[in-house]
Amino acid sequence: MAVTTENQTDVEKPNGDEDRSPVEEVALVVPETDDPSLPVMTFRVWFLGLTSCTLLIVLNTFFTYRTQPLTISAILMQIAVLPIGKFMASTLPNTECSLLGWRFSLNPGPFNMKEHVIVTIFANCGVAIGGGDAYSMGAITVMKAYYKQSLNFICALFIVLTTQVLGYGWAGMLRRYLVDPAEMWWPANLAQVSLFRALHEKEQKKKGLTRMQFFLIAFAASFVYYAFPGYLFPILTFFSWVCWAWPRSITAQQIGSGYHGLGVGAFTLDWAGISAYHGSPLVTPWSSILNVGIGFVMFIYIIVPLCYWKFNTFDARKFPIFSNQLFTTHGQKYDTTKILTPHYDLDVAAYNSYGKLYLSPLFALSIGSGFARFTATLTHVALFHGRDILKQSRSAMKNVKLDIHAKLMKSYKQVPEWWFLILLIGSIVLSLLMSFIWKEDVQLPWWEDVQLPWWGMIFAFGLAWVVTLPIGVIQATTNQQPGYDIIAQFIIGYFLPGKPIANLLFKIYGRISTIHALSFLSDLKLGHYMKIPPRCMYAAQLVGTLVAGTINLAVAWWMLDSIQDICDVEALHPDSPWTCPKYRVTFDASVIWGLIGPTRLFGPGGLYRNVLWLFLVGAVLPVPVWVLSKIFPDKKWIPLINIPVIPYGFAGMPPATPTNIASWLITGTIFNYFVFKYHKRWWQKYNYVLSAALDAGTAFMGVLLFFALQNEGHDLKWWGTDLDHCPLAQCPTAPGITIKGCPVFK
Repeated sequence: MAVTTENQTDVEKPNGDEDRSPVEEVALVVPETDDPSLPVMTFRVWFLGLTSCTLLIVLNTFFTYRTQPLTISAILMQIAVLPIGKFMASTLPNTECSLLGWRFSLNPGPFNMKEHVIVTIFANCGVAIGGGDAYSMGAITVMKAYYKQSLNFICALFIVLTTQVLGYGWAGMLRRYLVDPAEMWWPANLAQVSLFRALHEKEQKKKGLTRMQFFLIAFAASFVYYAFPGYLFPILTFFSWVCWAWPRSITAQQIGSGYHGLGVGAFTLDWAGISAYHGSPLVTPWSSILNVGIGFVMFIYIIVPLCYWKFNTFDARKFPIFSNQLFTTHGQKYDTTKILTPHYDLDVAAYNSYGKLYLSPLFALSIGSGFARFTATLTHVALFHGRDILKQSRSAMKNVKLDIHAKLMKSYKQVPEWWFLILLIGSIVLSLLMSFIWKEDVQLPWWEDVQLPWWGMIFAFGLAWVVTLPIGVIQATTNQQPGYDIIAQFIIGYFLPGKPIANLLFKIYGRISTIHALSFLSDLKLGHYMKIPPRCMYAAQLVGTLVAGTINLAVAWWMLDSIQDICDVEALHPDSPWTCPKYRVTFDASVIWGLIGPTRLFGPGGLYRNVLWLFLVGAVLPVPVWVLSKIFPDKKWIPLINIPVIPYGFAGMPPATPTNIASWLITGTIFNYFVFKYHKRWWQKYNYVLSAALDAGTAFMGVLLFFALQNEGHDLKWWGTDLDHCPLAQCPTAPGITIKGCPVFK
């Protein structure tokens, strides 16, 4: 497919197939040319980039508190800024200006692709910090909304900014392992690369639609269609036909409910639901989809049913089969206020009187899967990638064969590593300073006679450093990010039981800095593919991070102070959209690991003690796969068995549901197996463009629906607006448990 790029004057081309990327998807999608003469950090970039970052962080922070959270991706701004950039290029005067010694032209020529990429990097900061799990704000929200803690705004700002800058420091130090090697290809970036090419490159006329024409048609269709699951007919989000067939059967509804059950037979026709938790299935490699599918089938269709109906594991039948709530031994919701001291510590006497904490069976097993994922990730990366990492650590990078993209990037000035080290050390110093000044707010005391000594936060930094590389290898090759939230909170829960706020803070510095680091590394790879000068990337990411983090906190702070009873499901009106399901999971985790502590739940005599064996299971399982790959080196499918990714089939549950994951698997299989295998030319030209169009159309309509209708209280009420129609799925089945709206078994 021949293309020409605007303003292309001086390009380099690959020297035959030996320079091409060894990853077929990258070779098919990413341009293998560069024009170093294009201006990059222009006035237009700063104006559009900061505006995009600000808008996205405001919207994503706002939407993340809703019952149905909506993450607005950077693709929305990626599309919106193009006509604005071209308008600025056609109207701004070509005037020389000076600011703090920087001389620049208001209009250096046509709005080019590299400017567009940098603007998108700014926008990505608004998504990474405000969207997804809104990482640092999870702890701030739990402190203010759930524990009703008085928190200093400056202290909160330190928490938000230092975790982000800390992650940026990790990213800079890990570039040589996770950005430069061709094998680290970061699949999710290919959707944005395809969209950039569709928007900027002029294709020679051939049969069929151009990528730009295809994008516009798919975008319009996605935009119009999302009005149905997003407003007119929300039942399309969880279509649970089994419950209609057996409206009075608890077991049938537990099996068939897409929202509160195992989702057997249920499906979603909502792109937001399909891509909500594992990202777009169109950009995930088929081998990764297959591994996730194996884990999903084993967990949802075999392990959970056996544990619930056959063995009644963990007294499972006293509780709903699928719930993110915490329970008492009698199946009632656990009231954490009854076991809290005024200083947000555990009141041991009150806990012993009130009773033990219980989890729904699927929630408990999902926690166990986190144990297995963590140790499997370390073992897998050590076995399959350890030798390459050691070579690169011994400064052997000069001898590593470079693909065309790495060769083209050699023509630009690199960012010295000490630039990143300054940020890393500075954020560590400020974090420790925060611990001294606001020690009562963050429950991280540093005097001699407490259970967490001065090296507690240093340990969190060390944990992040150890695990960021192996998790990055998995994400860069499979598009799945094994989490270790549970591990971070599990570890500090043993060191400091009964202190939930300290537990949250340890999680932020020991885990969330890793999430930010991986987001930055993904953007660095996007810049690598699009041939953006590394120093321009450094400036855009750093400024975008500081701006997004500050605005993220300001908007969340305003909402937490302005919206009455936000996140309090019991106190809110039943139709209120401010139930905060993502933050509810964060709060539950702080109760499990911080307030109650892992010793009471997983220690000797604890109800869930046997779950700890999954640490060993995860560590051992990658070994036979690696051994078989060495015995049968010609069997290329054996190394594709990725043990850390298999448990990802049930990661994130709750708040993710089996229906979300099943629909993700089916969609990914259709496009990345059948279409890729039998219609490769179509896949090469349109697959990633389709992913971008679906994201963008859904996001635009979601914003329009909220501000035009839902925010004004114009909500519909009819049969099609009920998400599930499976009320009995939330009922327990053990004898003697009395729950409102549920039958009592004898």
